[in-house]
Amino acid sequence: MRHDALFYRDDDDYVTGIRTFVETGLAADEPVLIAVPGTRLDLLRTALHASSTDLRFVDMARDGRNPGWIIPGVLHAFVAENGRARVRIVGEPIWPGRSATAYPRCVQHEALINIALADRPVSILCPYDSTRLDVDAIADAASTHPYLVRAGDRQPSAGYGHPENVVDALNLPFPAPEPSAATLFFDASGLSEIRAMVAALARRAGLSTDRVEDLRVAANEIATNAVLHSGRPAMVRAWLDEEGVVCEITGSSVLTDRLAGRIPPSPVSDSGRGLLLLNYLCDLVQVHTDDTSTAVRLHMYL
Repeated sequence: MRHDALFYRDDDDYVTGIRTFVETGLAADEPVLIAVPGTRLDLLRTALHASSTDLRFVDMARDGRNPGWIIPGVLHAFVAENGRARVRIVGEPIWPGRSATAYPRCVQHEALINIALADRPVSILCPYDSTRLDVDAIADAASTHPYLVRAGDRQPSAGYGHPENVVDALNLPFPAPEPSAATLFFDASGLSEIRAMVAALARRAGLSTDRVEDLRVAANEIATNAVLHSGRPAMVRAWLDEEGVVCEITGSSVLTDRLAGRIPPSPVSDSGRGLLLLNYLCDLVQVHTDDTSTAVRLHMYL
């Protein structure tokens, strides 16, 4: 695997860096996926004269709105679709205006690419706006990409860190919930009450019927895991914030797999689908684990 960060200064720099990467791949008969925020798609379609059947475009602001879904639903899916053929991906998970709440999960995503796709035949280029992103975002990009590209010059990243260390450094406790949060302690007999509480709050927030059901299913999945894996009662808290509905479930089991929810399990596996389902259904999934418990926050935006 090749995983580079492209630092660009303006639209011309952006187009030039991506065009070089894409055209080199197409010339080598490598299928190319471009996953960037929707505001950038038209710019690249025009610049690349997008007519090749080996070139595909995806709106990262939609398909990658939950950073936890980018590896399984965008990157891994494209790699798997093309079998053993080498592919190229332009992936822009961090852009000016990206939610501050989602940002730590985006950085973890970038670090986890280096583990999840380490043995796959893929070249990945991740653009970063070096003019409008703050210095911390640029430093984080250097820590999660083995190589950096500036104005056509590709160099090893002196700031690159072990992916596991980057992920663990962002395994931080959550901010306190809203004072208005509803709180329930439950065991396996209380799962129906959890489902009803979360669905009622989602309806009150104005979510569509389908999204109410998505959140209800997601909350039930993580609540069930919380009590079954530990055999102990768990806690749920749910509230409304300025973005939508938040549901947090804390249980006594400890999550140790950094890639949980990021890699599709084998079709014959009996487990490994819980967090993957959450990442598919929700707009953002945050996870914090310590020596005694794991807390999961589910976000559904209005």
